[in-house]
Amino acid sequence: MSFGQNVAATKIELLKYKRSSQVASMVRKILDDKRKVLLKNIEEMITEATKARGGIWEPLQDVYKSVNEAYLTLGTNTVDSVAQSAPAVMEVDVTIKRVVDVKIPALNVTEKDTKSMPYGFADTNSSIDRAAKQIKAMLPKICKAAEYENSIFSLAKALEKTQKLLNALENVIIPQYHSRIKYILATLEEREREEFARLKKVKAAIEKRK
Repeated sequence: MSFGQNVAATKIELLKYKRSSQVASMVRKILDDKRKVLLKNIEEMITEATKARGGIWEPLQDVYKSVNEAYLTLGTNTVDSVAQSAPAVMEVDVTIKRVVDVKIPALNVTEKDTKSMPYGFADTNSSIDRAAKQIKAMLPKICKAAEYENSIFSLAKALEKTQKLLNALENVIIPQYHSRIKYILATLEEREREEFARLKKVKAAIEKRK
């Protein structure tokens, strides 16, 4: 609807704007409820993300230390060759969950083989073994932290969109409806007063003729 158009001050238009105002108010309530739920979920996700991040930084330092030690003792070519030839022993499955109609990927890490390391020990040393075990232990935690971070981003985008719609309803659309309803009511009341005055004059004129 274009709010720049002139308003037709009729009872039909009055009913239309009243109905539209009621619908807009209902939508505003729904969006406000959605905004509150989104905020609550974002706050919860931030708490979980903070915990998840706090639990991976120190272990990651140990991983970097082990990998760096492997590069220094074995050389870049050997470490890269082991990394490229080793088969995957862990698998990340992605499922989609919904939070207030927002699609959020959920990551689930599973192990393919936990009995042995996916490489031989002839050309490697304990640093690679230690790094592989550390990375294997850290991967589920890293994925969980990434899941929380992505969830926060997705929910924040939905919150921003919801807030924009709420602002439009509260600051533009609903006030426009109220303004038009007020204008139509005032115009109809003025017409009724004018009609009453006109009828009063007609009645007076008829009385004079008698």
